Amino acid sequence: MERSTAPAPGANVEIKVHPRRGDNVGRPVGPPPPRPSAAPFRPTAPRGGYMPFKRWGPWLVPSFVVANIALFVVTMFVNDCPKNSGSCLARFLGRFSFQPIKENPLLGPSSSALEKMGALEVNKVVHKHQAWRLLSCIWLHAGVFHVLANILSLLFIGIRLEQDFGFVKIGLLYVISGFGGSLLSALFIQNGISVGASGALFGLLGGMLSELITNWTLYANKVAALLTLVFIIVVNLAVGILPHVDNFAHIGGFISGFLLGFIFLVRPQFRWISQRYTSQGRMATPISKHKTYQYALWILSLILLTVGFILGLIVLLQGVNLNDRCSWCHYLSCVPIAHWSCKSQREYCEMTQSGNQMNMTCESNGRSNIFQLPDSNPSQVQVQELCRKLCS
Repeated sequence: MERSTAPAPGANVEIKVHPRRGDNVGRPVGPPPPRPSAAPFRPTAPRGGYMPFKRWGPWLVPSFVVANIALFVVTMFVNDCPKNSGSCLARFLGRFSFQPIKENPLLGPSSSALEKMGALEVNKVVHKHQAWRLLSCIWLHAGVFHVLANILSLLFIGIRLEQDFGFVKIGLLYVISGFGGSLLSALFIQNGISVGASGALFGLLGGMLSELITNWTLYANKVAALLTLVFIIVVNLAVGILPHVDNFAHIGGFISGFLLGFIFLVRPQFRWISQRYTSQGRMATPISKHKTYQYALWILSLILLTVGFILGLIVLLQGVNLNDRCSWCHYLSCVPIAHWSCKSQREYCEMTQSGNQMNMTCESNGRSNIFQLPDSNPSQVQVQELCRKLCS
């Protein structure tokens, strides 16, 4: 489950609920159905096996999977490697063939094709008012391996959540978390492009963690569930320190999903459920549906999320690079060791211009091309973008 970065084109579980005995708890009304089989990270009913929570039929998450695959196919169609590159991998696939392994080891399109389809490129967000790229990039993927890893993670995590909480809550959690991941990525990684759904996927993991915390009274094996989930999250975040993996998108998506979980995934407390679904429930003293800490977390999370998004957008649109304000933050996305370097490769080009034509050669890969310019006096930004496209 990774968010992939590249040089800019134009650059780079059932946890059974233990019944509680008390004066207000009676026997369930009617014969109880069979107790469901154990499944991880899933609270069940109070005593008797009756399920008070609605089970939804998942359709939105599978639709997201289809959309991710379809957009990858469209991206490969737009890429058209035989027409735009000198050599292609699996050339028998025609315009769906892949870029050379040296250029894209994930078996996918070029950076230029991803940029055309809406990859996150900070320069275009800030200077060309294309803020929609903060959302469009979460539906794009850099290659076959990238899209397969993300859709398998989405199916494994997303279907369970949609069954438990419904398509509206999980759909919003997925999209808003993806936006939060893109926003944090854009604030720290400004010299390349970024694509992938892993910010949204980490949002689902963050939502699972906050759901476990806020619905703590419904779980029996609390510590086991918490440790298992934290282990999964830590392992996935650790993978993000590898080069070319956008860990800022992972962190931003996780934080967004964690806060959203306190807002969207709140369950009634155990005693309220027990009272409502027992024969003595109507005769008992009324119990509050939610605990005080659940309300407090709901309000605090909503405030933090709203303020964070507003401030993040303001800072981004002002063109601020947060690496300039935080000298150690880049280690959150990549830790340099002897086997790899975290420094992005700069693109340098030699060029000669004759009228409206510019002959340009990329020094890093040896490619040459002649570009037709709109005028004979191009700006430095236009020249840099042409060089990045040639070197990508």
